[in-house]
Amino acid sequence: MQQLLQQAQKMQQDLAAAQEALALAEVEGQSGGGLVKATVTGSGELRALVIDPKAVDPTDTETLADLVVAAVQAANENAQALQQEKLGPLASGLGGGSGIPGLPF
Repeated sequence: MQQLLQQAQKMQQDLAAAQEALALAEVEGQSGGGLVKATVTGSGELRALVIDPKAVDPTDTETLADLVVAAVQAANENAQALQQEKLGPLASGLGGGSGIPGLPF
């Protein structure tokens, strides 16, 4: 039983370290062939938004808004993929069950 608790504690520490690394990692998404680029952290926090002047048409702000939304969505999808890559094995280990009823790990 002590060994199981130690394993669970190590997995929790590994998960916390991976989450911290994700918070520091940055990923990018883009739309419009690179006219709009969004940068988010691995945890999904928007950090930067770059809009190429060619994407700005004062008579068509709707298209620009769509490009911004698409770039942010792409960046968030990349962040989710990074989360799955970094946290997937750890999270499944913690939530996958120990096989012992009543233990969450």
